[in-house]
Amino acid sequence: MKKRTPRVTVGWREWAGLPDLNIPKIKVKVDTGARTSALHAVHVVRFSDNGRRRVAFEIHPFQRRSVPTIACVADLVGDRAITSSTGHREYRPVIRTTILLNGVRWPIDLTLTNRDTMGFRMLLGRRAMRGRLLVDPSASFICGPPGGPEAAT
Repeated sequence: MKKRTPRVTVGWREWAGLPDLNIPKIKVKVDTGARTSALHAVHVVRFSDNGRRRVAFEIHPFQRRSVPTIACVADLVGDRAITSSTGHREYRPVIRTTILLNGVRWPIDLTLTNRDTMGFRMLLGRRAMRGRLLVDPSASFICGPPGGPEAAT
């Protein structure tokens, strides 16, 4: 019999970190209706580095703000066709990175897209949550900031 990993209860929105991308905190919408996770990215440039497919991009981690700007580079895992809730289909680059939530780190895949018009700079989808999180849709920010209480400032 397979041992179940204890699951963390999260609210419909939480603070998370993306340490591999040097993003200490970003507000995340926990979206059980979305299969795939998405990260706000602008100035996306694909390139090759010694045969490795890579992608460089910039992110503005805070809603409704264009500062700070964080420059990121990651391995390109592939491309994925994403269909929005309105039926619009878009091909997006996919990266694999580490998320930090409630003091726990695990790898997730993120699609890169411009989310300027969206309320949240990051969407955490079902694939990233599977087997790890339970969502309380009536709660927000249960987990606190990604680095603990001292990171709240």
